[in-house]
Amino acid sequence: MKDEPFLAWPGWPHLREAFLLSLADTLWFLIVYGGMDRLTAYRTFRVPVHLSAELGLPFVPAMTVFYMSVYGLFFLAPFVLRTRHEFRAAVATMAVAIAVAGIGFLLFPAELAFAPAREEQLGIWAGLYHVADDLNLTYNLLPSLHVTFAVICVAIFSPRAPRPVQAFLWLWALLIAASTVLTHQHHVLDAVTGWLLALACVRWVFRPALRGLPSRPADPATS
Repeated sequence: MKDEPFLAWPGWPHLREAFLLSLADTLWFLIVYGGMDRLTAYRTFRVPVHLSAELGLPFVPAMTVFYMSVYGLFFLAPFVLRTRHEFRAAVATMAVAIAVAGIGFLLFPAELAFAPAREEQLGIWAGLYHVADDLNLTYNLLPSLHVTFAVICVAIFSPRAPRPVQAFLWLWALLIAASTVLTHQHHVLDAVTGWLLALACVRWVFRPALRGLPSRPADPATS
């Protein structure tokens, strides 16, 4: 895989299929993520998922840039995973992660212990922060799907990349994970469980889905 470029044009047929599969995964995400959040809103039971010490962590609104950068990883996917088998395996991995996280949201209904951000704290990041805050909904904390998605992408992409790019990708994932806490959208335990969920899904879903397949079929449009 590393003999080929990390990023390359995959062709329009692959992009069309990637778009449709991504749309299906997005719909699944909206059903699970939105459904669990709405369900928890009607429940009075809450599970504390924070440590007392982390309530002293600073609020860093500039980290919203890294928080939102996860969508850049999504955009790169069809240009890195340029065969149907690879991309379908990645989509299946995301779908399983969403399902497992949904169970987590159901079993551990939670609320943020951080105080809500004040408008005067946001400065030039106000607009971007409000978009991130709206997308995050209210109750779905453990595990952090934001971290899960970022780590799944990086874990899948990095074996296809040269070492400097691998280091950059893992640093990117780490910054995204840190941003979930430093923007006070998640707690530390959410980020840790999100990271572990991603690694488990890559190991038990993505890799078995590719087992026995050629590493790079000759014709990506038909593989």
